Amino acid sequence: MSVFSGLSRPLKAAGVALIGVAVVAAVIGGVTVLNTGGEQNAGPSTSGEPTAPGGSSSSAPQQPSSAPSSAPSSPASSSAPASSSAASSAPASGQPGQPGGQPGQQPGQPGQAGPDQQASNKWVTLRVYNNSLIKHLAEQAAADFRGSGWNVAEVGNYSQGNIPTTTAYFRPGTDEEAAAKQLASEFGFQAQPRFEGIQNSSPGVIVIITKDYQPGGHKGS
Repeated sequence: MSVFSGLSRPLKAAGVALIGVAVVAAVIGGVTVLNTGGEQNAGPSTSGEPTAPGGSSSSAPQQPSSAPSSAPSSPASSSAPASSSAASSAPASGQPGQPGGQPGQQPGQPGQAGPDQQASNKWVTLRVYNNSLIKHLAEQAAADFRGSGWNVAEVGNYSQGNIPTTTAYFRPGTDEEAAAKQLASEFGFQAQPRFEGIQNSSPGVIVIITKDYQPGGHKGS
């Protein structure tokens, strides 16, 4: 006897429909349970499929591992400036061997007097004396010397004898020697060591002016 024998047709049809819906729901539910269980079991066994939720979670632990691997690269990059500084220091070590105004090149000319040395000779005292009949010739010569920067301390006359030509006299081995020679070269007369008559005179270059001296006769150094 059927369970629907006592029911009317409409009720039978509704009952069959409900049973069909229940069966379909049971089938769908079973399939869903099977798929969910399969996915949960597949998570640990898969090699990290990108579509599975387990795959995205498994990729998260891999990112910290990439961070330590990039850490050693930063010391390598920091060593690059050290190598570049070493390379830049290499030309510097080679520069002392190159010509170009190095102090070591100057001592090759010890016998030449530079402008500074010539200027330093002009501090030496000059004593200018007239040994001619031309009045004020010593004063004119002294003015020429002062105009060139020389230190004229005394102007007078020399009457102890006749000097043949204008001469700057010096004491050998003193600063007077270099100064007398420079003065004589500058104004076109001669320089000689002191003679006996003026040997004990006051210190300084003694310039005895004779009639051959031309006022304003600066010859240049």
